[in-house]
Amino acid sequence: VFVLFSFTSVVDLIIALEEDGYISGFMEVYVREGEPYLRTAHGIMICYWDGIVHYGLYLAMMAAIGRRKSYRNLGLFWLGSLMMSVTVFLLGNLIGKYSSDLSPGFLLNLPYVLIVVWAGRRLFQQPKVLPCLSPEKVAEEQRKRLYQRPQDVGLILVLLLAAAFTFFRGMVVLDCPADSCFEYIYQHEPYLRDPVAYPKVQMLISLFSILPFLCLCVYALLLPGCSWLPDWSLVFAGAFAQAQFSHVGSSLHARTPFPYQTPEDVWWSFLLTNVLYALGPQLLALRCLHSTAFFL
Repeated sequence: VFVLFSFTSVVDLIIALEEDGYISGFMEVYVREGEPYLRTAHGIMICYWDGIVHYGLYLAMMAAIGRRKSYRNLGLFWLGSLMMSVTVFLLGNLIGKYSSDLSPGFLLNLPYVLIVVWAGRRLFQQPKVLPCLSPEKVAEEQRKRLYQRPQDVGLILVLLLAAAFTFFRGMVVLDCPADSCFEYIYQHEPYLRDPVAYPKVQMLISLFSILPFLCLCVYALLLPGCSWLPDWSLVFAGAFAQAQFSHVGSSLHARTPFPYQTPEDVWWSFLLTNVLYALGPQLLALRCLHSTAFFL
């Protein structure tokens, strides 16, 4: 499976490099006739992500399999990343401006959905690599109050801010009449109005799946023994990373029509906000991996 996906990752990287003008003559006919939506800024960004990040994960997981090491954590991060990429891409194609141009080439994306479901089931069935901790050490860690865990206090604040930002952008794409939403979509992130529909789908998926998860993460950092968090934090860290890379890259890419590109005078605030927004789930995943006693 990973060898096959590695091949498709290289194909995606070639598509992205060709669309950006670095190479030519490889995939032009296929993209033009089969999947023209790959020529959008979002299509190019997900091809870059697949050709670089997913490709690196496939090589790392194949190397781990060859050495008979566990690749479960890498696999969970990849699972979240691929699920987010495929879901936003397929839904955006179905409801965006390219919905009338779908060809049989669109069906090539459907096996990804089935393979992701199958691979996710296999990954969660693999045994966890548990740390060698005594019951006394676990009990000592779980007896600590929140004020005795300053790193968790900071992480909770970051997650609450991320949840608030997720809710706000969800209201923006749902055409909330508030002045702040109107100002934001026209002066800070006009890409949310792009008729390709990828950004709108992305924000709605975040509103209805990532926002509840962020609230559950805060709960798990307050109450010890939530053993589900380490695995799911990796899945959502992958999903967050892929989503933010595609969104930020598409907002700034020249292939996005000029009225929907991020204005130059807010570039730095836009980048800072979105990078910090993506950082919270990554910090949570690292906290769960390196200090698991609280969640056992």
